[in-house]
Amino acid sequence: QVQLVESGGGLVQAGGSLRLSCAASGRTFSTYVMGWFRQAPRKEREFVAAITWSGGSTYYADSVKGRFTISRDRAKNTVYLQMNSLKPEDTAVYYCASSRSGSLYYDRSYDHWGQGTQVTVSS
Repeated sequence: QVQLVESGGGLVQAGGSLRLSCAASGRTFSTYVMGWFRQAPRKEREFVAAITWSGGSTYYADSVKGRFTISRDRAKNTVYLQMNSLKPEDTAVYYCASSRSGSLYYDRSYDHWGQGTQVTVSS
């Protein structure tokens, strides 16, 4: 089992920044990719960004490309999501997830999920 704990959410004004963290513990050695998803009220959960655990390759949704940066610290078993130039439409609960295989863009490929952290961007 892999346990994931997110932190760093909060309330920020439009144009501001936040950094989310996701600390992983447990059987992390089989992890292929770590991803961030988000879910806004009355909307489906959507892919935000992902990073391969071994090589560090990164992938982003078009809506966040150029504003968000995903990174990982393998020594700390932690993944980060640096969010800049935040917009009100970025408001959502952000989830960290880990996957052992499959397409990194689809939530069904992810085996373990954190509890989520709320990000609210005011206009």
